[in-house]
Amino acid sequence: MNETGVPHRGEQYDDAFAPDDREIGVGPHPEPWPSGPNYDPGLLAAGDRRNVVDRYRYWTREAIVADLDTRRHGFHVAVENWQHDFNIGSVVRTANAFLAEQVHIVGRRRWNRRGAMVTDRYQHVRHHDSVASLAAFAAERDLPIIGIDNLPGAVPIETFELPERCVLLFGQEGPGLTEEAWQHARAVCSIAQFGSTRSINAGAAAAIAMHSWIRVHAEHG
Repeated sequence: MNETGVPHRGEQYDDAFAPDDREIGVGPHPEPWPSGPNYDPGLLAAGDRRNVVDRYRYWTREAIVADLDTRRHGFHVAVENWQHDFNIGSVVRTANAFLAEQVHIVGRRRWNRRGAMVTDRYQHVRHHDSVASLAAFAAERDLPIIGIDNLPGAVPIETFELPERCVLLFGQEGPGLTEEAWQHARAVCSIAQFGSTRSINAGAAAAIAMHSWIRVHAEHG
């Protein structure tokens, strides 16, 4: 931040780092500036280099979150974090892209934020120290937990009717959902695979499952 209160160029980037010297986003807004509580004078003066869609250019972070809160979808995303899974950041970023209601980190509080590309600034993230805590949260709000795992007993997500309001629960990269998670899930869905690998990346599985919800329940156009 410089003496005028305008953020330095590097402080604005939502990405973990600027890949090169290319200009990202938009430069200073031509005068006269738009007025209203949504706008950030520092961004209007210096330009907005954040990774946000055009409708949010020059808006404050608080204004963006408030606007997103009026449109969030009915699904939540939860991911087990017992071994500091590096995929969680990617899950958070995708949850932001699909406008999930909340993301729930189950287990260890700390998680690798690099993959989120700072989208957690705009996404509500809640911590639970156990699957039982997540299950209690979901039960209080009548949110069925739908696990995602490619193990025997799972039903194909391609033919499963995902509820409009639910929690999509993902396991740790490698071992998948814990036994406790299976016990609390109303259903566990698998994702069809056709190659030699036993499972796909947890971040990729989360993206597929969220988009499966979007295809059925989100308004398009």
